[in-house]
Amino acid sequence: VQLQAYGGGLVQAGGSLRLSCGASGTIASINAMGWYRQAPGKQRELVARITRTGATNYDEFVEGRFTISRDNAKMTVYLEMNNLKPEDTAVYYCNLEELVGGGLYNRWGQGTQVTVSS
Repeated sequence: VQLQAYGGGLVQAGGSLRLSCGASGTIASINAMGWYRQAPGKQRELVARITRTGATNYDEFVEGRFTISRDNAKMTVYLEMNNLKPEDTAVYYCNLEELVGGGLYNRWGQGTQVTVSS
């Protein structure tokens, strides 16, 4: 499984960015896709997640500003980020939860840098 993320960059506070991540390769079954982020000196944390049925959950600090969506046919997940804040600065990682033989496996993309200036 390969995950390729796009869309990171530098933006001023209050601005917007859209991240996208496409999955390719042999995938047994996708349980969910999502985005995590890791700021310097901090642990990786969940930003947003969307299941194969479309159920979503968000980190409390981004809810109302970020929107996750997916295109099942393209095996692509998107993250629309609005009203960005300096504390959103981090490396954002695409995640895919793959169901294989009854087990759940996390697959990760390479990460894309998001920097929000004040």
